[in-house]
Amino acid sequence: MLQEVLKKYQSTFKPVIALIHPDEQLLVMDFTASNTILTKATLNNIKKFCNYITRTLKANSCRLGIGGYSEHRTIYAVSPHFDAGEEPRRLHLGIDVWGAAGTPVFAPLNGHIHSFRFNDHFGDYGATIILQHKLEGYTFHTLYGHLSISNLQGLYENMPVVAGQQLGYFGTPAENGGWPPHLHFQLIEDMMKFRGDYPGVCRFSERDKYLQNSPDPDLILQLNGNTHG
Repeated sequence: MLQEVLKKYQSTFKPVIALIHPDEQLLVMDFTASNTILTKATLNNIKKFCNYITRTLKANSCRLGIGGYSEHRTIYAVSPHFDAGEEPRRLHLGIDVWGAAGTPVFAPLNGHIHSFRFNDHFGDYGATIILQHKLEGYTFHTLYGHLSISNLQGLYENMPVVAGQQLGYFGTPAENGGWPPHLHFQLIEDMMKFRGDYPGVCRFSERDKYLQNSPDPDLILQLNGNTHG
C-alpha cells in the first residue's frame, strides 16, 4: 500500500511548512458545527474571518493553525461552489495549515509539475499547484491550494521539482478563493483525469471512495505531532 511506502520514507521528506524550531506547536482548529464561536456573520465577512484566525492563533501563542482531514465542515455553506446538486459537499479531504500571507511552502520530495491552475471561484483553491511523485513503483500526487497567483508564473507541466524547493507561499484572500491565508495540502493517488484541480471537499455519501484515494496527508506533512488545542 502507498501508506506503508510513505511511512517507510518519512524520515527523508523535507518540510512542506518549515517550523521555527522542531518543537514549535501548531493549534488544532475546528471548523465543524461544534465550533459555535465561528458564526455565519464571521464566515460571510472575510475581514472578520481573517481576524478570527489571527486572534485565535495569537490567543494560543501559535504562529500556525492546523486541521481538517476527514472533517465534516459547516463553513462550506457560505459558498455556492460546494452546494451543486442534491447533496452539498462538506467532507474535507486535505489538511489546512493556517497562518500569515507570505508563509513559504516547499516540495517535500522530488517530482515534477503535474498541472497548475488559477481556480478563481469564491470558495475554491485560487492558485493551485499539483506535483507528481514516484516511490517504489507507486505514482501519487500532492496538491497545494490557496497559493499566490504569482507562484504560477514560469511553471510548465513536467517541470522538474526537487525536495526542499520552494513552490510558493500562502496567498491573500483576493487570490486564494476568498479565504483567510492558509495552505490546503492534499495527497492524491489517482488524479481521475483532473488537471490543475481535484476535489478537496466531497459529499459525505462518497466519503469512503474519496478518502481511499486521498489518504491522510500527514503521512507527508508530519505536523500533527506538533499540535495542541
